[in-house]
Amino acid sequence: MKLIIDDKIPFIRGEAEKLGEAVYLPGAKITAEDVREADVLITRTRTLCNKSLLEGSKVQFIATATIGFDHLDVDYLREAGIAWTNCPGCNATSVAQYVETSLLLLAEEGKINLSDCTVGVVGVGNVGRRVVERLERMGCRVLLNDPPRAEKEADFAKHAASLSQLQAECNVITIHTPLVMGGAHPTLHLVNADFLKDLKRRPILINAGRGEVVDGAALSQALDEGWVSDAVIDTWENEPSINRELLRKVYLGTPHIAGYSADGKANGTRMALQAVARHFNKEVTFEVSAPALPEGYSYYPEMAVTPDSPLRLYNPLRDSEALKAHPEDFEKLRGDYPLRREC
Repeated sequence: MKLIIDDKIPFIRGEAEKLGEAVYLPGAKITAEDVREADVLITRTRTLCNKSLLEGSKVQFIATATIGFDHLDVDYLREAGIAWTNCPGCNATSVAQYVETSLLLLAEEGKINLSDCTVGVVGVGNVGRRVVERLERMGCRVLLNDPPRAEKEADFAKHAASLSQLQAECNVITIHTPLVMGGAHPTLHLVNADFLKDLKRRPILINAGRGEVVDGAALSQALDEGWVSDAVIDTWENEPSINRELLRKVYLGTPHIAGYSADGKANGTRMALQAVARHFNKEVTFEVSAPALPEGYSYYPEMAVTPDSPLRLYNPLRDSEALKAHPEDFEKLRGDYPLRREC
């Protein structure tokens, strides 16, 4: 069996070889010629898996070691008989950690009062659930918005909130939806100028979901007009060529790394390998885990924090400062992301 693997997927070398011949290539540069004789493709979001890449290849199975799968042309894959999987929930705790630590920084600067804060969570799936747990632990009042889930789950629908309720009541709105282009509940530019103009409490907007859910130009205008008081943006339109004007305006701007803890990466790698093994009926045990941290570790040692603060293990300010200093290095900062552990 031949496997083509994105070379930025961590903890996979030495484990994928248990399945067959493993070839590691930069995800954004994988070509049709590269995959022509491959049986398996293990990827991240940087490889567009569509007809132009896969037609005429031997690929039978694609595993993306990520939650998101909008880089997969699932209609073409179905037509071509190529099975695929993503890794739902693999980095949910990591994203929740990102939201929690961002809010702690905002609170330290007096931008929010966590004891009197209403947070709207848009998208309450694997990631959104973990975010809600953190918010409730911090003492926030939480409103949940997820129309597709409300349609399927009567119990959830009883306490679900509408977007208009979030617009009226929230001090913070945090986005955790997938990118959905059509159907009954599309999310492309769900947060647009009309949505932002109707916000009543000048909330802080957090996007750690998919970049295209938020209209970046409209958000830039909203910051200028005061429709929102601030923003924390991890996922962007047109990555890696992001809106640099918007980056300069936001409180925190990071290079799509909210889910990039070592723990989340290890989960995604393990889940992807296990999916390949299941598909080909191979009994293989994979030993994939995040490395231990050195004693006294602090993610951002230049900023003093108490030993028990979540900011010791992760502080998004470090990542924001790096991106704002070198936005041209978006892909490098993401690809060479440092060790980070969950709390």
